[in-house]
Amino acid sequence: MIAVTGGNGKLGRAVVAALRAEGNDVIVLDRVTPRDSGASTVDLTDYGQTLDAFLGIQDRHSGLDAVVHLAAIPAPGLAPDAETFRNNMLTTFNVFQAATRAGIRRIVYASSETVLGLPFDTPPPYIPVDEEYDTRPESVYSMVKRLEEDMAGTFVRWNSELSITALRFSNVMDPQDYAEFPSFDADPLLRKWNLWGYIDARDGAQAVSLALAKAEPVFEAFIIAAADTVMTRSNASLVAEVFPGVETRGDLGEHDTMLSIGKARRLLGYTPKHSWRD
Repeated sequence: MIAVTGGNGKLGRAVVAALRAEGNDVIVLDRVTPRDSGASTVDLTDYGQTLDAFLGIQDRHSGLDAVVHLAAIPAPGLAPDAETFRNNMLTTFNVFQAATRAGIRRIVYASSETVLGLPFDTPPPYIPVDEEYDTRPESVYSMVKRLEEDMAGTFVRWNSELSITALRFSNVMDPQDYAEFPSFDADPLLRKWNLWGYIDARDGAQAVSLALAKAEPVFEAFIIAAADTVMTRSNASLVAEVFPGVETRGDLGEHDTMLSIGKARRLLGYTPKHSWRD
């Protein structure tokens, strides 16, 4: 049985659908749950509720094999900074702590591309960006994501059998969002904040599934993005105009993602299957 926290969200819905399609038993744990959804209402900022939900919920489940933790205030600016910190940090601590106390050894959770230095008002150290340079939070939301990764590494150090995988998701998109993409070409600054990146929710779900399947007793962080950018303009012209003087590493390609997914390709077998260009 796999629990997906925040399973009613944009990425969560895709993750739940993909895991169930693979034959997994999945329970959704969320703060807001439609009555007919089959999900269970849990306030993950309450440690008692979190632990109780992981140990079992009446006829829903009697124990979990893994947790996919997606529940959070999902972006900067959606709540006051103090509430973003309180909610997201406390929720993730409770999930990690309750999971280890409940004997769960596989956790995959949503970190964020924002730890890379978004919105890149200070240019990135090089392009494409990857997991090799130290994180550079530029908002309280991003700072929490950095602290969550530090916390995940500590939990793994304390528990030699525990696997925690942080997926640094890019801006999550559904197919209906793609109609807006051609409008981005008019101004390269509209999407420079994340190097013109995105992730199809279905490919985000693929990454979650792979991370669960390949879980090793370590902490790892992966950038998860689509294989291409949101732009029809070439990468060379975008970088020359918006980030002149920033080092480029390797061939940028015409429209290849500038959020490097090389590590996810190598270690997870991640291969994006969806593009807005389709």
